[in-house]
Amino acid sequence: MQGNVIWTICYLSVLIGLSAYGVHRYFIIYLFLKNRKRELVPARRFEQLPKVTMQLPIFNEVYVVERLLHSVSELDYPRKLLQIQVLDDSTDDTREITSSCADELRCRGFNVQLIHRVDRTGFKAGALAVGLDSAEGEFVCILDADFVPQPDLLKRTIDFFTDPRVGMIQTRWGHLNRSYSLLTRAQAMFLDGHLLLEQTARSRSGRFFNFNGTAGLWRRSCIEEAGGWQHDTLTEDLDLSYRAQLVGWKFIFLPDVVTPAELPVDMNG
Repeated sequence: MQGNVIWTICYLSVLIGLSAYGVHRYFIIYLFLKNRKRELVPARRFEQLPKVTMQLPIFNEVYVVERLLHSVSELDYPRKLLQIQVLDDSTDDTREITSSCADELRCRGFNVQLIHRVDRTGFKAGALAVGLDSAEGEFVCILDADFVPQPDLLKRTIDFFTDPRVGMIQTRWGHLNRSYSLLTRAQAMFLDGHLLLEQTARSRSGRFFNFNGTAGLWRRSCIEEAGGWQHDTLTEDLDLSYRAQLVGWKFIFLPDVVTPAELPVDMNG
């Protein structure tokens, strides 16, 4: 008898949880449909473009890091206003590739800072925090190694920071290999549901939403005021996002600005 009661309670708990999740998803769809046509435009344009630091956290990305650095060098932004930070914690041949690419970019006139950490304290969050200490830009753009930014990424986003309340701008992830397999198509579908539907609904209705860890820009003072990158959590991007919004910073999601990336092609990725 007691066992039946326990199973009934468990069943009802799961049922209530699923029902609550379903109601939440319908509410997100409602917010999306209600706000999707609300046009997002910058408050104004910068009279003089600000300096931007590109932060590229890397760990053992031997197959894609060269492509990332090449795409960053193709950004349509004045070189004198662009700092490239290669935050390389790699333990494999990636280190030789990043060193060679950094030298090549310096010869082409780019301001490149290559940081190799032996002690990986804090992992990605730790690397970003170390980089921020020597960042020269008022704004930082974070890109993981498997992303390929479009040349107009900065030109299409930076002017939203003319609103002094804006602390972070998130772009939408694109999928370079969406059609590669059933697994990549499934990943693309679920990511689009989160990024295009939920992030758009939350952002345009004025609700909290989180930085997705990459393909976004931060105002440096926002990171600092919110307490910086903390590595005592597994979700440093979510943690910083909510700390920043709780102290009053505004976040913007731009669904029309797409930053492509490769999806993992197997479960190990």
